[in-house]
Amino acid sequence: MERDELAAWLRLTLTPGVGNSSARKLLAAFGLPQTIFEQSTAALQQVVSTTQALALRTEPAELTDLIQVTWAWLNHDSDQGICRQVATLGDPLYPQALLNLDDPPLMLYLLGRGSFMQYDPLALKNKGYSTPISIANDFFINPVSSLAIVGSRNPTPQGAANARLFAKSFAQAGLTVVSGLALGIDGAAHEGALDGASDSHQVVTVAVVGTGLDRVYPKAHHDLAHRIALHGLLVSEYPLGTPPLTANFPKRNRLIAGLAQGTLVVEAAPKSGSLITARLTAEQGRDVFAIPGSIHAAQSRGCHALIKQGAKLVESAQDVLEELSWPGRLSSVSNSIADSPVVKRTEDIFLQGGQLLDGLGFDPVGLEALQARTGLETADLQAQLMGLELDGLVARLPGGLFQRQKV
Repeated sequence: MERDELAAWLRLTLTPGVGNSSARKLLAAFGLPQTIFEQSTAALQQVVSTTQALALRTEPAELTDLIQVTWAWLNHDSDQGICRQVATLGDPLYPQALLNLDDPPLMLYLLGRGSFMQYDPLALKNKGYSTPISIANDFFINPVSSLAIVGSRNPTPQGAANARLFAKSFAQAGLTVVSGLALGIDGAAHEGALDGASDSHQVVTVAVVGTGLDRVYPKAHHDLAHRIALHGLLVSEYPLGTPPLTANFPKRNRLIAGLAQGTLVVEAAPKSGSLITARLTAEQGRDVFAIPGSIHAAQSRGCHALIKQGAKLVESAQDVLEELSWPGRLSSVSNSIADSPVVKRTEDIFLQGGQLLDGLGFDPVGLEALQARTGLETADLQAQLMGLELDGLVARLPGGLFQRQKV
């Protein structure tokens, strides 16, 4: 993309009062953004309101600085094959699946080694794209072979472990995991997908973020974001420099849903962004999956509500793969989260007569009830609980309750 073309697209996105819908009308009427800004006010008024037409005739004050920052970002020397790209509506780099959205973004910023287009690298470079020759179609990201995983920012240890184990299995089966880089389930899903990467050429995960790509939010995921760029792609519709504004995160959920053939909700509160993503997935005619949990856990209520509404209840990664008729390497995928090392260790404890875990069950329980069930002395009971908690087999909940973790 030439600098003048980039400048025109940025100006269109920055023009106050002109959203994606009005911008698409202008593009349909006049063609490229450069042509839009050559029109008279009267011509523009034939397509948009007078207020919008006048705004289009005035260059936004922040445009010059944004052009310089974006151009410098795009032309930054690639590190370890990581590419920086801008994809606009109609661009071959733009994911075609998003064109079916009611509100597709005008521009997408892309950072990583993945691409939404199968291409001839040499031909693309000759057209002016800053894509290294080393990137081939091994890095092609297809929404048909992608699955979104979303959930609570404050999951239970069990929920985080489930997200990571499911994502790892999906990556091993050849699916790309799409999520939002948030704390909690999102981060665990990205980590799991990276765990499942079979080689350096596999695109295992896509992170759709709510900030500019020159920032990482939350900061705790800085290293994770870099690893995602090496084995997948970071995507944003927001200009460089955009801070983590609250309104941006629910909005980006439509992109998470749009870039995958289905959505798995691991844990979610009754009112959460995860349920927005699930709703958008269903509205697009795609599959929604949900993992059930304890009836006493607030983080499970959103999943239970989805299941009541028709989402598919799943207990293993294979349940999802079979529902999708995915032809991946099913034999290499864990049949159930019960195959995880933590659960194997739990089984070993049972074999050794671990009456405490047996007494815990899977619902929250207080210390006195546990003592009554197990007959253990208070000091011994507390010591065993601490050991199990350190091992990740038991979680301490508010109100002095404990809950066994099914990981």
